[in-house]
Amino acid sequence: MPRWMGTVAAMCGAGWLLAVLGAAPAEVRAAAQAPQQLVDTAGPDALVVAVVTALAWLCWSWGALGLLLTAATAVPGWAGRLAGVLLSGVLPAGARRAAALAIGVGLSATAPLAAPGGSATVAVTTAAAERPAGDAPGLLDWPAQSAGLDWPAAPDRPTAPSPGPPVPDWPSAPPDGHVVLRGDCLWDIARDHLTGTGGPATDAAVAAAVQAWWHTNAAVIGPDPDLLLPGQVLQPPPP
Repeated sequence: MPRWMGTVAAMCGAGWLLAVLGAAPAEVRAAAQAPQQLVDTAGPDALVVAVVTALAWLCWSWGALGLLLTAATAVPGWAGRLAGVLLSGVLPAGARRAAALAIGVGLSATAPLAAPGGSATVAVTTAAAERPAGDAPGLLDWPAQSAGLDWPAAPDRPTAPSPGPPVPDWPSAPPDGHVVLRGDCLWDIARDHLTGTGGPATDAAVAAAVQAWWHTNAAVIGPDPDLLLPGQVLQPPPP
């Protein structure tokens, strides 16, 4: 009842504001019958105000009718059912629920339309209410752990094998040998080897050493002594 009285008061207040702020009924009738004459006599603003006022009154009337029909659905008997049928044609489902919530009236005639499958929901709810409290669905009835039950021990999880020694990702240099790095050339390799062994590092000696290194590692280097690939292992020429 308090919600109904509050909603009626709100609708009356909205109607009073429309009557005070909106256009007069004579201007609304003039806008509907002779809009051009109203524009010529009172200006285009008067036509706009009249049209807006008419639309506002239509919305107000639609809302008032929906609230009245919603309240009438609470009447028992054929009158309530008739009001529910008329209400389904006046207001969509969302607006019906909003109107029922606003005035605090349950939609007895339109509840099946607003809540599809309502009977199934009631049946499920009733069945859940009649079920004993200890019979909860969806829970497995596991035997209780007790001192007399000898539960099998969980099998030991196989342990991962210990990793072996790390595998080198780059060949190791042999004794007195050389692993080719990016940017190496036979000239530098032969010169460094001569310097390390205490031999002369003149241009002629280095050139002869380059030829010796090439012939010793021909199977690795290939036909082009200037083409060395990183990772190639070169053996020093025999003394």
